[in-house]
Amino acid sequence: MSDVLYEVSDQVARIKVNRPRYRNAQSRRLLEALDDAFADAGRDRDVHVIALFGAGEHFSGGHDLGTPEEAADREDRPLQEGVRGLFDHSREQFVEKSMRWRNVPKPTIAGVQGYCIFGGWIVASAMDIVYAAESAMFLASNFQFFTVPWDVHPRKAKEFLFESRFIDAEEARRLGLVNRVVPADRLEAEVLEYAERVARNDPFQLRMIKLAVNQMQDGQGFHAHITSAHAMHMLSAQGERDPDYALRAPEGRSHAGPEARRRPMVQRALEHYEAARRRDG
Repeated sequence: MSDVLYEVSDQVARIKVNRPRYRNAQSRRLLEALDDAFADAGRDRDVHVIALFGAGEHFSGGHDLGTPEEAADREDRPLQEGVRGLFDHSREQFVEKSMRWRNVPKPTIAGVQGYCIFGGWIVASAMDIVYAAESAMFLASNFQFFTVPWDVHPRKAKEFLFESRFIDAEEARRLGLVNRVVPADRLEAEVLEYAERVARNDPFQLRMIKLAVNQMQDGQGFHAHITSAHAMHMLSAQGERDPDYALRAPEGRSHAGPEARRRPMVQRALEHYEAARRRDG
């Protein structure tokens, strides 16, 4: 079964990440297939708009922390040892690819449902438009393609990043992270209806509009910030290995199967979410 599904209809390329068993965890092979799909859509003159979805209940639970397929791929294609290999892998998989998707010369729209954690946020934030189902739950960190202070006001970004907490769909809309919130059973239909309306416009004019908006951000330092923030991410990730790191792997999960693996900051966010639910009744 393909990790990424691709079809074109009514001048809209429909791309769907397809690892629902693992909450669409982003393996290296999935990201490579996704990159190929965006490249194909970008070259195809019959495609005017690109719509992105995640199969199953969740858009993406984030990075693949060690599913059997990812483990086998790492064994077949090992990284260069040391910080050089880690940097090259991180830069290509999460920065260069995401930047290419941001700059594909056609409007892009993401339909997000369920978990949109870390790597999920990265992919969604590279899209021009984001629709969220009422079930959507967004979680950010100082991850590799750190668009968060561009996605929302920097002071609000600090607020939820410092705390490590989920943002639900309605808060995401208020913050400007998503454009519209729709019922979960209407998500794909609403995205495609909007995409088809946009696709009826002139593709060259759409391209120029997108360039004009993106270059506003670029003139403000978007590329430079993403590059510098990636270096800070690398340093932060190394700091998690320090003996004095304040958080620990969730109890009972350090040797759990790939479906159960969870980053410490994700566990902290889940704890905050459950505490808020109990408090609010």
